Amino acid sequence: MRFILAASAGVLAASAAFALDKPQDRQIERGRAIAKANCSRCHATGAQGKSPNPASPPFRTLTKKYPLENLEEALAEGIVVGHGGLDMPRFEFSPAQIEALLGYIASIQRK
Repeated sequence: MRFILAASAGVLAASAAFALDKPQDRQIERGRAIAKANCSRCHATGAQGKSPNPASPPFRTLTKKYPLENLEEALAEGIVVGHGGLDMPRFEFSPAQIEALLGYIASIQRK
C-alpha cells in the first residue's frame, strides 16, 4: 500500500511539474516577476490584496478601466501617470516584457 501511495504521489508531482512547464505558464511567471519588481511599490500585483498606494489600482481590476490593448501601447510608449501624489516611474519595457506582463495581468483579472 505504501508503494502505491508513493508512486501515486510521484506521478502527481511529475504531472504538476509538467503542467507548469508550458511556454504560456513560463511567460505568465515572467510577467508576474516583472510586475513584482517594477510595480508592486504602488500596485497590488497579485490576485488578492490591497495596493500599497490606495490611489494605484490593483492589477487584477485593470481591465475594468483599461482595455489591455491600450495598456500595451502605453507600456511601449512609457506610461506617465501620477498616483495620489506619487509619480509613476518611467519604464522602458521590451516587446517580450510587455507581452509577458500583459499575459500575467490578463491571467489574474476578476470578472
